[in-house]
Amino acid sequence: MSQAYDASAFEPPPEAEAFYAESLKLLSESGIPFLLSGTYAVTAYTGISRPTKDLDVFCKAGDYPKILAFFQERGYRTDVEDERWIAKVWQDNHFFDVIFAMSNGTAPITEEWFHENGEIEVYGSKAKITPPTELILSKLFIQDRYRFDGADVAHVILRAHDKIDWPHLMRYTEPYWEVLLSHLINFRFIYPTERDVIPRWVMDELTSRLHAQVGLPPARVRVCRGRLFSPRDYVTDITEWGFADVVGKGLEERHEPIA
Repeated sequence: MSQAYDASAFEPPPEAEAFYAESLKLLSESGIPFLLSGTYAVTAYTGISRPTKDLDVFCKAGDYPKILAFFQERGYRTDVEDERWIAKVWQDNHFFDVIFAMSNGTAPITEEWFHENGEIEVYGSKAKITPPTELILSKLFIQDRYRFDGADVAHVILRAHDKIDWPHLMRYTEPYWEVLLSHLINFRFIYPTERDVIPRWVMDELTSRLHAQVGLPPARVRVCRGRLFSPRDYVTDITEWGFADVVGKGLEERHEPIA
């Protein structure tokens, strides 16, 4: 897939356009594999255009230092915001994100993300975009008080379901199958006439897991995985209510439900 973009449809700040254009040109010249994700990828698969003021560049963890060094050698300022998942490249007040894993640690960006990529043209440069399977994966856990990407997930399923590698998506979300199931249930509610775009075997497998789980006793360790969705919205659960965080120990004895 190759698609020409009218960059003005994304309405970046006028003074940022030259920075984005030059950055994409340099990224292409670097020869380091990268993907455009976020709004650009969603638009490519769904046709939905919306304003954006950023540029999300995805790469493998082993390549992000190379990207930063490449730009640093050319006078740009670089910043490793969080060694676990994100860095930035700056010029004056403008920047683009260099993302090499999901912020909650559930999925690193690997070689698999660079297979069967579509290509778009934006700001005069051609760039590969995140495949729909991995694009969904990158958005499943964005469920914060101030941001929820469930609509993006639903729209990509609706418009690009034939391009989704469903077995691969199931493997990606093996420890988090309930999160995937919740998005698929939402999709079925949102688009009741389009339910068949989700393969029957996917729903059968996920609901069979749910049916089996319902009859199991609760685990001894009280766990709250809410911080995989939003680190700030589930702090009280960890600091005051005795739940274990995603890692670490919590209280093992059973408690009455919290009112």
